[in-house]
Amino acid sequence: ITTIMINNGVYGMTGGQKAPTTLLNQKTTTTQDGRKAERDGYPMREAEILAAVPGSYYVARGALNNPANVRKAKGYIKKAIQAQMDGHGYNFVELLSTCPTNWGLSPVEALARVENEMIPYYPLGEK
Repeated sequence: ITTIMINNGVYGMTGGQKAPTTLLNQKTTTTQDGRKAERDGYPMREAEILAAVPGSYYVARGALNNPANVRKAKGYIKKAIQAQMDGHGYNFVELLSTCPTNWGLSPVEALARVENEMIPYYPLGEK
């Protein structure tokens, strides 16, 4: 099985509520003062969690914020699907993406948020 997860830090298609991956201090419709660790817990690093699970074969995290990262992300997806076709365990690719509407940002500002806030917390690469 291969799972591809788009991580934009919110449940964007249902109104922008807090998700397990919402960053600390990030505002959502359900955390209007921002996510607080003492109240909401810390954001989950899904790729690192799944990389530690027995049976996981290929786990990677990419970002969709610039052409170079999109190319790398395509490579991660290709490797995960090839591993699935070859019959290897569980494969997971997490992709950091924007949500300009629910973030209340312009598209350019949203791409900057991925670069400056998401990537430092969610390191890119194969796990």
